[in-house]
Amino acid sequence: MTSVDLRGLRPEEWDEWYSGLELAFGGIPDSPEERELWRELTEFERALSARDGDRIVGTAGSFPFRLSVPGGAIVPAAGVTAVSVAATHRRRGILSAMMRRLLDGVRAAGEPLAVLMASEPAIYGRFGYGIASRQLSAEIDTSRVRLTVPPEADGVRLREADPAAVLDECEALYARLVPGRPGRTERLPGWERLEVLDPERRREGASRQRCVLAEAGGELLGYARFAVRPEWDAAGARGTVVLHALEAPDPAAYGALWRFLTEIDLTSTLRVRSRPVDDPWQHMVDDLRRCGVRLRDGLHLRLVDAGAALAARRYAAPVDVVLEVEDAFCPWNSGRWRLAGDASGAECVRTDAPAGLALDVRDLGAVYLGDTSLAALAGTGRVRELRPGALAAAAAAFSWPVAPWMPHGF
Repeated sequence: MTSVDLRGLRPEEWDEWYSGLELAFGGIPDSPEERELWRELTEFERALSARDGDRIVGTAGSFPFRLSVPGGAIVPAAGVTAVSVAATHRRRGILSAMMRRLLDGVRAAGEPLAVLMASEPAIYGRFGYGIASRQLSAEIDTSRVRLTVPPEADGVRLREADPAAVLDECEALYARLVPGRPGRTERLPGWERLEVLDPERRREGASRQRCVLAEAGGELLGYARFAVRPEWDAAGARGTVVLHALEAPDPAAYGALWRFLTEIDLTSTLRVRSRPVDDPWQHMVDDLRRCGVRLRDGLHLRLVDAGAALAARRYAAPVDVVLEVEDAFCPWNSGRWRLAGDASGAECVRTDAPAGLALDVRDLGAVYLGDTSLAALAGTGRVRELRPGALAAAAAAFSWPVAPWMPHGF
């Protein structure tokens, strides 16, 4: 950090700060409407700039999110974002210094969790982040794959509408769904506009964004935002439907929307990105092999206040275990914690009692939302059972019937 000054971001520095971030991510500038919206969403009091003389060489910040956790509680969580270091200033400790400042600020703000979406997953483990959710993507060959949907889907009315005109209705549906799946965030004011931000340069040859609503009895049951990329060859049309978002808690509406997307004229592929790993369409298709399913990391999560974080969620089975936690980057979490809880509530307090399990805070973050099994991590040697039976009981408790999922980036 010699000669580098780490300080808060000033409003008059934002354009330079954001341009440095763009350069770190490839150098292609965002459209004016994208820049304008991200400036409005920037939390200046939570943003950092690293300066070397008159040049910004590092950026970082966070958003004051509220994250759903197993059991439906909505927990304050810092959404770490805009992290970059100039290529000319690597290996000088700038990233570590920014992470230190951010996490100290998160702790001071009383936010027990920090989360991020990693551009390079290998970076953040050393700062205590574990991969807490995964994302599913697919390339469905709709010329060969058929769906079986609930019979009630025939009674669902589908209506195409302008995405911006129906945004408030769709956001109201989204908000009702947040507590039901771990890993979602309540939308901060203005964030709903990101859902319909549709700059042409990001379309990759596809149409403008479209929206179809699923309704019955005048009630909105679900929606899908999508685009169509036309393509032709000597044999005819082979266009691609690109799914941007789909929310439908009602099985009939869900089936009707997926059937619609797979039957759009002049297309033979449905491209699916960033969906939950337990997305039900996988059990509707007749040939999963022709769907090109892939998994990747999603939300990375860190416990900033281990006791408060573990007490905030609910547990799928009764648990009473002492955890020996190691946390080199946030040492206030290190030590023994007694976790006792079930589906109705939990408490987690300091203790001198013998530990049943020993693990690093990174692995505690990986299991926190229920995506990863403690037993699987024990197979790597990273989670150690110190009392017979403690692993099986804790693994059952930390599991959750609904897979965690963060539906958007930040």
